[in-house]
Amino acid sequence: MQDDPRQALNELAEAAGVSLAALSRMLGRNAAYLQQFVGRGSPRRLHEEDRRRLAEFFGVGEERLGGAASVGTSRVTVVRRDVAVSAGPGAVVEDDPALGIATIDARLARQLGLREGASSMVRVRGDSMAPGLADGDYLLVNEDDRVPGSRGGIYVLRIGDAVLVKRVRAEAEALVVTSDNPAAPPVPGGRPTVIGRVVWQMRAPS
Repeated sequence: MQDDPRQALNELAEAAGVSLAALSRMLGRNAAYLQQFVGRGSPRRLHEEDRRRLAEFFGVGEERLGGAASVGTSRVTVVRRDVAVSAGPGAVVEDDPALGIATIDARLARQLGLREGASSMVRVRGDSMAPGLADGDYLLVNEDDRVPGSRGGIYVLRIGDAVLVKRVRAEAEALVVTSDNPAAPPVPGGRPTVIGRVVWQMRAPS
């Protein structure tokens, strides 16, 4: 039996911590659009494009929201963190709540070593990791990989209250954290806590 799409939408929004008003604005609708759909049954069915965008945002099949069941699609969900990881001195944040859910092809997830429930997507801010990483890039992070080796890699980490993306390597039982851009300001002092390794980079065409 198919889920009630109104109840499903309400539950998905609550689980992601996003309001129906915010989702309505994301769709380019007035703020009451989805609240009326859920509470009053108006409209009776979501517009096809609205349904597609909502399903993509939550990482679910359109059948959850009243559409036809998708066939032959295998996807892995990735949590979109509400954090702009600083490539500069560090973005001070209180926490990293979920902004939503994205999905990626399951074959790509396997190639990248990503596991559902242990992967996330964050956005770069600043140019301290240029030219490799640019301001605005999106990064997929493997949160199972938190132990840098001697050869190092690019990781998302916390130092105090700052969340950064930096090159990290192990050296003499300590972690060495550096920027790729020689003109970058110094890395903040403090003990780093590794969140995960960057395994994929996405950049909008210029």
